Amino acid sequence: MEARAILRYARITPTKARRVIDLIKGKNVEQALITLKYMPHRGARLIEKVLRSALANAEQKNPRLDIDNLKVSKAFVDQGPIMKRIEQRAMGRGNVIKKKTSHITIYVSSEEK
Repeated sequence: MEARAILRYARITPTKARRVIDLIKGKNVEQALITLKYMPHRGARLIEKVLRSALANAEQKNPRLDIDNLKVSKAFVDQGPIMKRIEQRAMGRGNVIKKKTSHITIYVSSEEK
């Protein structure tokens, strides 16, 4: 049984989110939550929320499911749309500021023994 959760348009760059999400791929859910709780990165807070949502979705799908036997089967970060802003510079010029967004997706599934 597999459940998923998606956070779309998260205001974090995909590269910063990927370095956090690569650490929890394939881990037990309990281990992944502990890892994210004590990680200093800002993306860890967002990914922890998505992981908890995936757990709630799995429990909603099957109430008799044992939460302790779940693992992070798939987790990935895709790039969302980029918001472009202009910063004023000298002599009528301008710099483009790109504010990147991410789509964070986490799948949890029951471990096979």
